[in-house]
Amino acid sequence: MHSGTLYIISAPSGAGKTSLVKQLITDTDNLTVSVSHTTRAMRDGEQHGRDYFFVPVDEFKAMIGRHAFLEHAQVFDNFYGTARKTVEDELASGQDVILEIDWQGAQQVRQMIPSCRSIFILPPSVDVLRQRLQGRGQDSDEVIARRMRDAVTEMSHYAEFDYLVVNDDFQQALNQLKSIVTANRLTTERQQRQLAALLPQLLNQT
Repeated sequence: MHSGTLYIISAPSGAGKTSLVKQLITDTDNLTVSVSHTTRAMRDGEQHGRDYFFVPVDEFKAMIGRHAFLEHAQVFDNFYGTARKTVEDELASGQDVILEIDWQGAQQVRQMIPSCRSIFILPPSVDVLRQRLQGRGQDSDEVIARRMRDAVTEMSHYAEFDYLVVNDDFQQALNQLKSIVTANRLTTERQQRQLAALLPQLLNQT
């Protein structure tokens, strides 16, 4: 049985998921983001094992053949996946683990680890989402329009998730994510393991 909790966090592009997760990890003990495998080239400033595990296509496909992934997908010409052993080792050590994946990956992981908890982050409005995408200043109007369509597809699966967080005010959304993690650490099942020494003492008073 895993001693850590696996969290899936999904959101449409522009909802602020990456910034929220980064701050959540910084502020929360014993919580980490799982490092994914990818076949894409390493970019400047990235490190193998920190940002991704960068592997050749044939190695990635061999891992698929061994059923080594909790979830995997092809995005344009590159493959991305979450290795089952990486996650299971972290959970077994007592770490809570976050997977930042899309709704399709979330469906795959739920089948493999039904005990996972899933969180979907929403923008406060369509207009704010569009402004955030435009504010990056990196994409053409055509690309932004496609990202908006993709966002609608992504958001249509919100009901498959255990928790919904609206990222209107960053600090409020961050506090809500922290509350979810804290609440899950206080479940009876988990506390029975954490309080294994205390509980017998409380019940054996003579």
